[in-house]
Amino acid sequence: MPASASPARKLAAVGAVLALVVAVIAIAVAVGKTVENGRDTTASATAQDGGASAAQQEDPAQQKLYDELANRTSRRTPGDPLAVGKPDAPVVLVEYADYQCSFCGRFTRETQPALVKKFVDAGTLRIEFRNFPVFGADSERAARASWAAGRQGKFWQLHDELYAKTRKGDALAEDKLVDLARTAGVPDLEKFRTDLGGPAAAQALKKDQDEGYQLGVQSTPSFLVNGRPIAGAQDTAVFEQAVEQAAAAAKKHGAGAGK
Repeated sequence: MPASASPARKLAAVGAVLALVVAVIAIAVAVGKTVENGRDTTASATAQDGGASAAQQEDPAQQKLYDELANRTSRRTPGDPLAVGKPDAPVVLVEYADYQCSFCGRFTRETQPALVKKFVDAGTLRIEFRNFPVFGADSERAARASWAAGRQGKFWQLHDELYAKTRKGDALAEDKLVDLARTAGVPDLEKFRTDLGGPAAAQALKKDQDEGYQLGVQSTPSFLVNGRPIAGAQDTAVFEQAVEQAAAAAKKHGAGAGK
């Protein structure tokens, strides 16, 4: 856009990009909406069999859209307790998830460890978690608890405890969350309780939720891999392919790294 463009034209251009971003996310969510009722094998097969050819045929305008979305959503904050991997990794996977979501748990147990071993440890991938509770007060309480654990450097430990099995309703009552925090190694449980119920936790949760809603996220889990949407807990191979393609694109175009 020319430097002399009027503020109104600039605002309209930004609005158009955001509208397109929402459309991309909405399409991905629509494809993955059935995931919470069962494995979306159609989406998995499409991503596995047609992903490479689709990437090759993708036009520069669409790649630019993904880069723009990655720049808007990849925080790359050093020391972020809700992230794992180097802040300047060429690929960032952003996950929007709910702690009562069984398929979010499946991603955590089955896919995330493989991605960490293959890509995060190699410096290729950074994973950033977003608390996006969609199942009510119990989910929101669990999300605040995970954030509170992060204040003591134990976010991922409590995150993994919460997803070790499907937990719903009373299993996420405050006392149960304190017990899980103890198991996860959170050192100061009184501080944990205070942080869980404090305004900073609510503010952090709202920030993650607002980001997701602005993008059009409607269900969990939803992912962005350098801006490219993946809906649902697809097979590990789908995520591996997406990371490899994003890393290749970042190397070729210089997109997505070192914001």
